[in-house]
Amino acid sequence: MATDFTPPKNTDILPGKKRVRREDALAYHSQGRPGKTEVVPTKPCATARDLSLAYTPGVAEPCLEIAKDPDLSYKYTNRGNLVAVVSNGTAVLGLGDIGPAAGKPVMEGKGVLFKRFADIDVFDINIDAKTEAEVIAVVRALEPTFGGINLEDIKAPECFTIEETLKKTMNIPVFHDDQHGTAIISGAALINALELAGKKIDQVRVVVSGAGASAIACTKFYLSLGVKREHVLLCDTKGVVYKGRTEGMNQWKKEFENETKCRSLADACKGADVFLGCSTKGVLTADMIRTMASNPIVFALANPDPEISYPEGKAAREDIIMATGRSDYPNQVNNVLGFPFIFRGALDVRAKTINEEMKMAAAQALAALAKEEVPETVSRAYSGERFSFGREYLIPKPLDPRVLLWVAPAIAEAAMKSGVARQRIDLDEYRERLRKSQSRTHSVMSGVYTKAKKKMARIVFPEGHHQKILAAAQQLREDGICEPILLGPVKAVKRGIDEARLDALEGVTIIDPPESEDYNRYVSRFWELRQRRGMTYEEALRRMRQRNYYGALMVHEGAADGMVTGLTTGYADAIHAPLEVVHTQPGRRAAGVYIVVTRNDFKFFADTTVNVDPSAEELAEIAVATADLARYFDVKPRVAMLSYSSFGNSKGPSPAKVRRATELVRKLRPDLEVDGEVQADIALSMEVRKVEFPFSTLRDDANVFVFPNLDAANIAYQLLEGIAGAELIGPVLLGMNKPVNVLQMGTSVASIVNLAAMTALRAQEGFSF
Repeated sequence: MATDFTPPKNTDILPGKKRVRREDALAYHSQGRPGKTEVVPTKPCATARDLSLAYTPGVAEPCLEIAKDPDLSYKYTNRGNLVAVVSNGTAVLGLGDIGPAAGKPVMEGKGVLFKRFADIDVFDINIDAKTEAEVIAVVRALEPTFGGINLEDIKAPECFTIEETLKKTMNIPVFHDDQHGTAIISGAALINALELAGKKIDQVRVVVSGAGASAIACTKFYLSLGVKREHVLLCDTKGVVYKGRTEGMNQWKKEFENETKCRSLADACKGADVFLGCSTKGVLTADMIRTMASNPIVFALANPDPEISYPEGKAAREDIIMATGRSDYPNQVNNVLGFPFIFRGALDVRAKTINEEMKMAAAQALAALAKEEVPETVSRAYSGERFSFGREYLIPKPLDPRVLLWVAPAIAEAAMKSGVARQRIDLDEYRERLRKSQSRTHSVMSGVYTKAKKKMARIVFPEGHHQKILAAAQQLREDGICEPILLGPVKAVKRGIDEARLDALEGVTIIDPPESEDYNRYVSRFWELRQRRGMTYEEALRRMRQRNYYGALMVHEGAADGMVTGLTTGYADAIHAPLEVVHTQPGRRAAGVYIVVTRNDFKFFADTTVNVDPSAEELAEIAVATADLARYFDVKPRVAMLSYSSFGNSKGPSPAKVRRATELVRKLRPDLEVDGEVQADIALSMEVRKVEFPFSTLRDDANVFVFPNLDAANIAYQLLEGIAGAELIGPVLLGMNKPVNVLQMGTSVASIVNLAAMTALRAQEGFSF
């Protein structure tokens, strides 16, 4: 790590492509509520009863239980998901010994990363303690409160003694991220870099620049991975750590002294296979890199300025494999790939420590994940940049959501196998739980996925050439959710599959409508269906060349069980062919429903896509169909017929229409819990209804919302997504004769998968909504 870096006033903090202005950073931390974190209650605290349970007298009961058995603190408190980020501010980033108060923004930031990437709660503890004994005493006293301790920015060599002592004397994980985080992430990069370079780990020569916490820990970890101790040369500000050197030595450096004639970093680099830098800016030169062995591996990890810049390193050697600590170049060795997920796995098995086996498992999981196909969601997070395993993609990107699903289970498994886990878990169930915690949408859809897998319904995709459709089809087929049928030019579709290496789509059915053996038969059949509605045979020929019409007729004729379309077409245009060919159910109208997934539950919004200004009769029909859809998700529907008026307190044609629609719903389905017309806030507050509208027939908060027109519904779901961070499933198309769904133009791969799963399940089970 860099040592003498102080950002000058009124300049960019980080040089390079991605710049952060000093003024912007200060404003970010000071505007609104100062800092970056807050404490939010997880239990309701709205009534006197709630408060009596949260605090006195109710709180006494869990206290008494924990007094009998301290391990029950994991059941009755947040201890099992709480980590202390502890620092004394003696080695903060590249800023040096700036003290605990000045280091607090960094520790708050660490807490943000724990929460963002692994949903772990954090208290940052910034202590005014300089000596090893003081730090050890403070941290040991914290054990009853926390499930784990993350030591941060404590200078070397004191950090070594502090961590070693705490690990021996505490029964919860203690992890100095400055040491082991960098070691694990760079270790994963080393595994893959050696594979690409065609070199064996027990034969490579390694040069290490730096002798602080990160450098020593990385070197030790590389030895665990298989590097030979005699093949390592450690260099500090005094030069090479050679056998017999006395100047600037300590017990940790002495561990790596070697018999060598090399005295400088330049000497050490000659013929070396690997350079690891955890030191300071500019210590490695292009000339040094030119003296290294073929396919040199250079990890220049000093921050914010590496030992040599990425462009300089690449210019020095064409065959270089390079990583830095910076996000603006490939192969960023970023500790956020490690600590959130390592602690997640350790906490979830109540590990007593984080041992070598667990660290090794994390590195191997990261190395393996880098070789997997990178999903579109990751590319989208990095401005559309595509990634695939190679010299410029050694390890996963920090924003790859799959890291949680690979690393945390690997940690949990290693803890159980090595005997440090106090709680055993089923790893398959654990992965599924992590997946649900990561995606509220996945949690809602998990039942649909499971049911859809019982029978592989055939789902046709008219936009089979599109990369998003291909990616979704790969996932759907790989997971056994449905059997995709792709429409489009056969050669172009196959080329897209090959270029994206979508192995699960091998042998998938691809149909180019004009070239299909069924084309003429489909033209005749379509003309037969539409000839008394002004359709000429020539027009039937033209339309059947359009994949939307061809796919719809496949569903009509039973050649496909359902259809998903609309990725590249506006909704109104995309729905036209299904309405003409598949039709709605007799006496029914089509309607679109979004399932809006919030942090704590999910709601059904209708009609969000089809009917511009539905009549009272149409609103009633939409309400009944949407309630049936809710039951599909094992939800007891409570239907709110929405308006700007509540129970007649405002006049106008819209409230009157909604009021009439509510009466019709009650006649159509007396079993439904429905009320209206009602304003949205009142539909969502049982407390308000009890006081102000005790006659309301909604016995709990509404979960099905029927809007008076398309404007209101469409605006509402988009605002919730854009402002409140709601996740969306849909739109689910109701009222059709056979399973057809229309995507919103340009939607994500995840949305395509969700809607295809819904389509497959409806095709499999039959449906009435």
